[in-house]
Amino acid sequence: MEEIPTYLLDDINNSLRQFAGKTSFYFENLITGASSSYQSELPMMAASIIKIPIMIALFDQAEKGKLHLLERYVLKEEDKKPSCGALNVLHNGLELTLEDLCSLMIILSDNSATNILIKRIGMDTINAIMQDMNYTQIRLNRFLFDREASERGIQNYVSVKDIADMLKKMYLGTLVSQESSKKMLEILKNQRLNGKIPFHFTEKIDIAHKTGEDTGITHDVGILFGKEPLLLLFMGNEVDVPVYERFMQDTAYALYCNSGNNIG
Repeated sequence: MEEIPTYLLDDINNSLRQFAGKTSFYFENLITGASSSYQSELPMMAASIIKIPIMIALFDQAEKGKLHLLERYVLKEEDKKPSCGALNVLHNGLELTLEDLCSLMIILSDNSATNILIKRIGMDTINAIMQDMNYTQIRLNRFLFDREASERGIQNYVSVKDIADMLKKMYLGTLVSQESSKKMLEILKNQRLNGKIPFHFTEKIDIAHKTGEDTGITHDVGILFGKEPLLLLFMGNEVDVPVYERFMQDTAYALYCNSGNNIG
């Protein structure tokens, strides 16, 4: 086992302090327990990171028999939302399971799939599940791509601390159930939006992660698997997005290479 150099963690925290806007960060080596964080309890505008709690709520309700992951949904024109995803360009009448919708919500960040799931589970139910799990800073207040609500200042919120705990429990197999934890991690490993944390990893490693982005907002949170798996979360609100994303890319690679993991 290799200890993370103290100077590297100090450099990361110094860099975070110097960014304009709001930044939040969490790192933990899931083998050694070594960790570092910066403003991890700061409420952050969620962008698409809110899709992780929605996925958890879906699996929670399936586990409790309130719905079934193979339940069918027929796509309608009014379901289609612009921006991220695939459903907005697919044909009306397409039949998908709730699990299909969840996969699209995570791996392509599909906003249409997300809103369908919010309606099926219920916004109040999702928030209640988060509260029951003691995730006090997770709040779903509006549908995705709801411009009117956004312009009125209604936002969805998360914190690095709460999302880190979710991901760690998935890794340990204790979130919802062992089987559900495994399925959720597999969905996150199929992520297709890989320009942030995975950017420098030309050699194939498993990374279970979810991105989020909007004007002035960029996030990436997940687990980098290897000899010593790492929990790694970055969030940025009101930041210079390209600059902060380069910081994510370089920091992820430096932490992985200095944690007993081999590249190439």
